[in-house]
Amino acid sequence: MKLFECVPNVSEGRDVAVLDASAKAIESAGATLANRTSDDVHHRSVFTFFGDRDTVLAAAVALARLTTERIDLRTHRGAHPRIGALDVLPFVPLGDASLDDAAAVAREAAHKIWDAVRVPSIFYGHAASSEKRRHLADVRAGEFEGLVERGHRGGKPDVGEIAVHPSAGAIAIGARQPLIAFNINLRSGDLGLAREIARSLRERGGGLRTLRVLGIELDDHRVQISCNITDIDATPLHRVVALVKMRAARAGVAVDNCELIGLLPRKAALDVVAHELGIAVESLPKG
Repeated sequence: MKLFECVPNVSEGRDVAVLDASAKAIESAGATLANRTSDDVHHRSVFTFFGDRDTVLAAAVALARLTTERIDLRTHRGAHPRIGALDVLPFVPLGDASLDDAAAVAREAAHKIWDAVRVPSIFYGHAASSEKRRHLADVRAGEFEGLVERGHRGGKPDVGEIAVHPSAGAIAIGARQPLIAFNINLRSGDLGLAREIARSLRERGGGLRTLRVLGIELDDHRVQISCNITDIDATPLHRVVALVKMRAARAGVAVDNCELIGLLPRKAALDVVAHELGIAVESLPKG
């Protein structure tokens, strides 16, 4: 039996009733809900669940139905970019499952969601239908409002007969390897500094390979470097944190705190411990 992880990002971070209902929808479909993280400034929540093919598909459709009914993007405002009520729906292969297997699940999920709630989908990552849509940032460019005004970059959605659902938007559905979502908050309200650090570190700006970075304003006194580390071997977590600290320090700014969003691979945590304490990973406990 092939197993998969699914890490949906939902455009709701404040209404506990909606989030509780979302968790219940996932678990009622038979999936194992391992983690739930919410942020009211981002107005966004991330769920992590596991199951076999049929289970993760059922949970994804149940969550899409719930978010379509309960979240209206026409009144949604948050710091994080989004195109959908159920904004991002990535499938991650585990064990003997392959990325191709995960992409097949992603494509089937898009069709099942369209049949159930008439929300269109765009494929990204390993499931992408074209190179223009491989990167999530390109799929989400212009956000929900841009979809309403101009439609999708690269033409029509991959699944669905409309460009955008009136209130639930569209879903970026993809397949990828495990990643680390990690935020580094600075003791500064300088959004320009955060964006400059993000530009210098992200892969597209000539920075670290496989690193996706945004500079986000949290409030008048804090900005955030929001990171997705898509290859933990190519880009260790401790290196990302060290570079942000160094670039912020040049501007006279200190790091306030860091946040892990969702889960991270055990190896990534061991690599941080080994680096900070000078301990060989091989000598650390396996349990």
